[in-house]
Amino acid sequence: MKNVYPVFFTKADGMILVEVPDLEILTEGKDMNDAIDMARDAIELKCVSMEDAKEEIPVPSSLSELNILEGTFAAEGETVVSLVDIDSSEYRRKIDTKTVRRNVALPSWLNYEAEKAQINVSRVLQEALMATLGVKKNF
Repeated sequence: MKNVYPVFFTKADGMILVEVPDLEILTEGKDMNDAIDMARDAIELKCVSMEDAKEEIPVPSSLSELNILEGTFAAEGETVVSLVDIDSSEYRRKIDTKTVRRNVALPSWLNYEAEKAQINVSRVLQEALMATLGVKKNF
């Protein structure tokens, strides 16, 4: 899932405090680049967790619906709002590197030919699934 969420960034005490109102996320960064990275990572993690739990992921608010004066860190310093793009499918490919075991039924003759040719059936199946789904490895 790709989306763009509004994020509050508040400069306070040499750091950037981060709030994602739509997802009730609070985090921080040492500078603006780090804060954006932390916001993206937190949003993607929350969305992946919600997908796994079959929970509905909130639709991002429009900028006109938000009031930075009502933000959690509004009293801590100057707050700006910016949009942060996320891609939970991409994030899942980066973090979810465990393998799962699947039983696959093959005709005996095909299995014989694959073994004779020393073909790694698991690798061929992975490559075929990625081609069919139009996805790629990111590591």
